[in-house]
Amino acid sequence: MKQILQSARTGKLELAEVPAPSPGRGQLLVRTHYSVVSPGTEKMALDFARTSLVGKARKRPDLVKQVARKLRQEGPLATYRTVVGRLDAPQPLGYSCAGVVEEVGPGVTGFAPGDRVACAGAGFANHAELNVVPENLVCRVPDAVSLDRAAYATVGAIAMQGLRLAAPSLGEVAVVVGLGLIGQMAVQLLRANGCRVLGVDPDEGRVKQSLDQGAAWGLTPETAGDAWKRNATAGHGADLVLVTASSNDAGPIALAAELCRQKGRISVVGAVPMNLDRRAFYEKELELKVSMSYGPGRYDRRYEESGLDYPLPYVRWTENRNLQAFLDLAAAGAVCTDKMETQSVDFAEAERVYQELASGERRALSIVFRYGADEASSARTLPLRAEKARRTAKDGVGVAFLGAGNYAKSVLLPILEKAKSVEPVALVTATGASARRTGERFGFAECGTDPGRVLEDPAVDLVFVATRHDSHAALATDALRAGKAVWLEKPVGLTPQEVDAVIEVAAETGGFFTLGYNRRFSAHARRVRETFEARDSPLSIHYAVAAGPPPAGSWITDPDVGGGRIVGEVCHFVDLCTFLVGEAPVRVFASGLGRDPEHDDSMLANLFFPDGSAATIEYLAHASGELPKERFEVSGAGRTARCENFRTTRVFGGRTLKTWNQDKGQATAVQETLASVMAGAPSPIPLLEIAAVSRATFAMLESMRTGSAIEVTAG
Repeated sequence: MKQILQSARTGKLELAEVPAPSPGRGQLLVRTHYSVVSPGTEKMALDFARTSLVGKARKRPDLVKQVARKLRQEGPLATYRTVVGRLDAPQPLGYSCAGVVEEVGPGVTGFAPGDRVACAGAGFANHAELNVVPENLVCRVPDAVSLDRAAYATVGAIAMQGLRLAAPSLGEVAVVVGLGLIGQMAVQLLRANGCRVLGVDPDEGRVKQSLDQGAAWGLTPETAGDAWKRNATAGHGADLVLVTASSNDAGPIALAAELCRQKGRISVVGAVPMNLDRRAFYEKELELKVSMSYGPGRYDRRYEESGLDYPLPYVRWTENRNLQAFLDLAAAGAVCTDKMETQSVDFAEAERVYQELASGERRALSIVFRYGADEASSARTLPLRAEKARRTAKDGVGVAFLGAGNYAKSVLLPILEKAKSVEPVALVTATGASARRTGERFGFAECGTDPGRVLEDPAVDLVFVATRHDSHAALATDALRAGKAVWLEKPVGLTPQEVDAVIEVAAETGGFFTLGYNRRFSAHARRVRETFEARDSPLSIHYAVAAGPPPAGSWITDPDVGGGRIVGEVCHFVDLCTFLVGEAPVRVFASGLGRDPEHDDSMLANLFFPDGSAATIEYLAHASGELPKERFEVSGAGRTARCENFRTTRVFGGRTLKTWNQDKGQATAVQETLASVMAGAPSPIPLLEIAAVSRATFAMLESMRTGSAIEVTAG
């Protein structure tokens, strides 16, 4: 299928051929018939992508701070790879489309193939021939509404949510500042609500268009002032102002305050700075609200991606219900997109349209892409090279990659790229755009969105599973049963039952199975272990992790998808303690330090080992950012070793190891895995230790819940 993509690094546009996506749980595969370009909103994205790195940094100082901290903690190489990986990711464009349901994923109950639907959401309702969209971002289109009109539903929902915050009522006087696509839509919605409307925009052509939409008055900012207030409102001013303008200064909000009556309401939808003149708001006691795009549910991944709806009696207007309301108004003729200046263009011309939009040559109020819906390829695999070589075991290892998130692109794939013994066969991700770009970058023979094809491919010897955590156990067991060697990123699974199932299949099949517990392969960890090899007494280990707060709104903290950071990250530190002691823990006591794990998952855990050794793990979400992210100290048999951030390891009374870049052992782990697969040797991490570490991690959660020490079973 075809999709318009933009490079986040250079801003370059491409109408690319990519694999069609596969619908997952709670998702629909929609064949697009029409999608809407909102010139104002999408031009901002184009302009940002085309700015220099310095320009991007000025606009996103928050990301600069993250980069600076990573550079300090992990060194230049890891930082460079992470930044390049993020900038190299292709950016999908578009957020409002309509089409016909092609396929529904598991758990979808409200839709069936053949349904006419409108879709919303950046990253979901893309300018693409096929889209996978979560159920809460899809609405059925009434019979009276054509799909080209339904494609405007998201834009209408944005305008509608801004107006809901302004709370217009019958007979009030309203002002719309900024008469782009959303502003013109707002004029129609206000008229449908029984309001008299003033449209304001610097472009006189846009002002005239607002009159065609039903505005009672239309003015430029220079002429909208006391004269209008005196003539239209007896000098009082407007009851409410909706700001839909995009601006580099706070001028639109200052104008809104000037036009409002005392105790008036201002709702901001457009991208404008918020450096306000307090006096203007204070003297009139104005109310100011900022709209969250389509409505409640926006930026809440449980709503948008996991399908959790808000009860209607308590949240009357969600994203989805705003979409439905707009389509109902369109069906009744209360809003009509046909009144607006629209350019209809074949999707094949998308690249040219965006270039003209970026250069200012194309200034249409809105643009609708038409799709040849029956022509779109639904193939979920795309060849990237003319031939797919098949190496023998003697020559190398045929590798497939399932999942290609930031960690895979910045760490694992660059390591594999340098390995001479690797034939990159296939790369699979959830989205076709990511699959193609990442597959091309790292030299894979093909890319796709269907893991099943990879597991059936005889050219694949070793499968790396680097997907979201909720799919780990199923993909690992499927790969093992298919006779593939498996590298599984941590964790093994999200429940003890999932872990047991994977371990059982690995034992039954006798297949090669290893986990991404890389720290035990670090030169620093190995130096510390060597220091205590001849010990005749227990070890005392103190491991402190300044993890930083949990990522807000991330799938990682969702218990059903990521499992939380205790399951997904603390397992690393349990494994390293296991490696240093030389055997797995038999008892765990843990205490949570935060009340809400989504905001503070700090915890303190004590691990006890059969030989009397003990380890304390401090996992801190709100420690000082100046601390090393990871540091551990080991004492025993009269010796002590201390490691900071896997860059400096000091053995008191011995040699100090320093590395310019952080060495967490990933490169060595991959190299030793490849060597083992080629030689038919066992995994470099024993299966019993993989199982024990996972069980100890779940024992931490049980101990935190019960307040008791938990015995770790060896079964």
